[in-house]
Amino acid sequence: MKRMSWLISWVGRTDHEAAESGAEQDIGPIATALAGPKRYDRIYLLTNYPFERSRRYCHWLQKRSGYGDSSVDLFQVDLPSPIDYAAIYSEVSKNLKEARLPRDDIDLTFHLSPGTPAMAAIWIILAKTRFPATLIQTSRERGLEPVDFFFDLASDFLPEFLQRSGDRIGRLATGLTDTAAGFAKILHASDVMRRHIALAQRIAVHEVPVLVLGETGTGKELFAEAIHATSTRSDKPFLAVNCGAIASELANSELFGHKKGAFTGATANRAGHFREADGGTLFLDEVGDLPPDTQVRLLRVLQSGEVTPVGASAPVKVNTRVIAATHRDLPADVAGGRFREDLFHRLAGGILRLPPLRERGEDVALLIDAFLKRINQDAHGRPEAQEKTISPQARALLLAHPWPGNVRELYHTLVRASIWSTTPQIQPSDVSSAVLQPFKPGATLLDQPLVPGFSLQEVLDEVTRTYLSRALNQAGGRKSVAASLLGFANYQTLDNRMRKVQLMPDGQTSEIKSIKKSDEK
Repeated sequence: MKRMSWLISWVGRTDHEAAESGAEQDIGPIATALAGPKRYDRIYLLTNYPFERSRRYCHWLQKRSGYGDSSVDLFQVDLPSPIDYAAIYSEVSKNLKEARLPRDDIDLTFHLSPGTPAMAAIWIILAKTRFPATLIQTSRERGLEPVDFFFDLASDFLPEFLQRSGDRIGRLATGLTDTAAGFAKILHASDVMRRHIALAQRIAVHEVPVLVLGETGTGKELFAEAIHATSTRSDKPFLAVNCGAIASELANSELFGHKKGAFTGATANRAGHFREADGGTLFLDEVGDLPPDTQVRLLRVLQSGEVTPVGASAPVKVNTRVIAATHRDLPADVAGGRFREDLFHRLAGGILRLPPLRERGEDVALLIDAFLKRINQDAHGRPEAQEKTISPQARALLLAHPWPGNVRELYHTLVRASIWSTTPQIQPSDVSSAVLQPFKPGATLLDQPLVPGFSLQEVLDEVTRTYLSRALNQAGGRKSVAASLLGFANYQTLDNRMRKVQLMPDGQTSEIKSIKKSDEK
């Protein structure tokens, strides 16, 4: 049986740029490997870039290396981040298994050079475990060379692994890690947020730009602060800038600085936000609102680590990590030409897509309690303030709301409800008045989410209270009439229902009874 030889590799940035520049000398890692003495039966390429761009690279590679169409295959692999070890391992393993690998008739070679260090690390792990393979790497200085590690990953390290504590093994198996102190402010109980925090912690320790996507009010700046606090830059400045609040004609000056006299009004030199955050982290909120010329300058900073102030001729070195955020659909803006594709990929060294509050399940109840505690603490000591609690019905109303403004909207709604409530307990009417977005029809009764704290009996009691109150109002407080409106046989049944749901204080109940007795005389 003839054995075949496959070369498997990611398509990296350097490969794309070599093909697109047409350079004759620097042809990129993959083409360099194919220029060596070994001839492969199949070139098996994975890409995390736009498929069309990598497809054009494959056409160039075939012409450059002399391989035919049938020998070069390209597969799209979507990753949340090119440094997400768990996702790379999972997606690559899945892809290779779908290719029916490993096989006895195929010799595998993994190319380590294209892609991120995380991608190279996963190739090493796979080559020593599930998919036995030869490893190679290429460089400008040394060309093509084999790579080997003289150990058997399974037999050398498995015994040590098995000696670790059961708790540690459990955390590894579930992919969860202990929450770093920098993320302690992000209140959560849901699995979806736990996964995002775990990913953010992994991103934090790598010196890469980060792109945080999500609706308004989902906590993008809170995540940016946590990433900074968990990084090696935690003792350096963290500077947050709202790009959407900067006038387009001043964006370059605000971010990159200017020289005195560079334009009308430039009466003194300005350092700019990049230099103010030097050594630390610059959080660019609403980065999608930057004008095109500022996008070009920002790309230059990310590529070279240099800023050129407006009116200056010489660049200035900066060491500033960028965390960018936007509520916009940035990929759609790229497709529509409103945001540069190359800048998008530079910013997206790590990507977080924060979920809206309506998808966070039990987190809503947790946030209600935490925010109300904070509101009470802020009001402590003020004579006009009261310690507030929230009624089950008001809580149910909050849990049923879709929260288009997310966490920010929930907090400010509770602040307003606390202020407007005239009693120590916040009631449904206080919440209804405080919310800025109208509740969905029927949300108080039929659309409540089944989350921890939900009580069917409380919903039924609320229905009973609603109709008892309506009947009494319509009957002018006369219980015999109200009982008839509700289909009860007598007013005693009405009394029993009122007591059961604690509709009114005893004083009011007695007053209504006296009205009823005078009517019967």
